[in-house]
Amino acid sequence: MTAATIFQRPQSLTERITHYCPGCTHGVIHRLVAESLDELGLRESTVGIAPVGCAVLAYHYFACDFQEAPHGRAPALATGAKRARPDLTVFTYQGDGDLASIGTAELIHAANRGEKFTIIFVNNAIYGMTGGQMAPTTMPGQVTSTSPAGRDVDQVGYPLRVAELVATLRTPSYVERVSVHSPGHIIDAKRAIRQAFAYQKEGRCFSLVEVLSTCPTNWGLTPLASLKWVEENMLPYYPLGLKKSPEDEV
Repeated sequence: MTAATIFQRPQSLTERITHYCPGCTHGVIHRLVAESLDELGLRESTVGIAPVGCAVLAYHYFACDFQEAPHGRAPALATGAKRARPDLTVFTYQGDGDLASIGTAELIHAANRGEKFTIIFVNNAIYGMTGGQMAPTTMPGQVTSTSPAGRDVDQVGYPLRVAELVATLRTPSYVERVSVHSPGHIIDAKRAIRQAFAYQKEGRCFSLVEVLSTCPTNWGLTPLASLKWVEENMLPYYPLGLKKSPEDEV
């Protein structure tokens, strides 16, 4: 009997080993994006926009064309690419420091204009690449390298709920928050990411999928404890689920 291959590397991923820390879930999210591109037949017509942050080298890992954006400006590059070549599938892959801090203007205005590209927003509640500083998404009381006594909401405000913020815009869009801290949640995250690309393939709307992710290194936790930290600390503040769909009334 000939053995059948039932699980293999997606064609939209290269064979290069990633630089991510042990336990980081960026690799999981990369695979979900790649599987979605493969299943929808989009790889040969896709352009990704890499951020400044942990995923700065994403162009090494995806087997499609890529551009590198200045810090926070990925939606601006994506706007230019999609307007110049509407036939392309364009996505940005951004962390919370890149998108929710220096990139808020680019995010909000691209969404408000209804630019028809996709944003994969990875929220791990901290600046990962640059040393574990407090991010706009850092939890109340969370200790970081720049908030050693914990995030003081009286001084710096509460964490930004990006998905809810974008969903308030009148322009039709697809906005959903998912997580990758358990197998069941990973399956649901794949569904949402695939849906975002499907809407773009149909020319429907702007789409953003926020993915709750882990950062064991900067959280000072083991990979296993990091998964539990997402469940206990992030999910109550960042509720999962669909925030807006293009079928909602304008």
